[in-house]
Amino acid sequence: VQLQASGGGLVQAGGSLRLSCAASGFTLNRPAIGWFRQAPGKEREAVSCLSTNNDITYYPDFAKDRFTISRDKTKNMVYLQMNNLRPEDTGVYYCATDFGQASSYALCHRGPTEWGQGTQVTVSS
Repeated sequence: VQLQASGGGLVQAGGSLRLSCAASGFTLNRPAIGWFRQAPGKEREAVSCLSTNNDITYYPDFAKDRFTISRDKTKNMVYLQMNNLRPEDTGVYYCATDFGQASSYALCHRGPTEWGQGTQVTVSS
């Protein structure tokens, strides 16, 4: 089982990035999957989660209207489109899941059990 995130980089405030997460060893048709981030000196926090059995999404307030989570079933990929980025969005972004959790809300609030490697996002002011 592997989750590999990519697509991070350096972007100016107001810019956009699209993160990708390749899942291997399991299919994205049952467990919820999400994006989480960790800023320097801060705890990891949920960014967005998706219920893969019904496509229900969850976003915390800071991500609403700026970030969009989506998936491609054919490629077993999950994406995070991030628009209007802010310096406070800087951090390492991870895709993660919990094989026993189907709810996007629960995954984002209870946290995942399976983590992928992260990708660095840096937003300059």
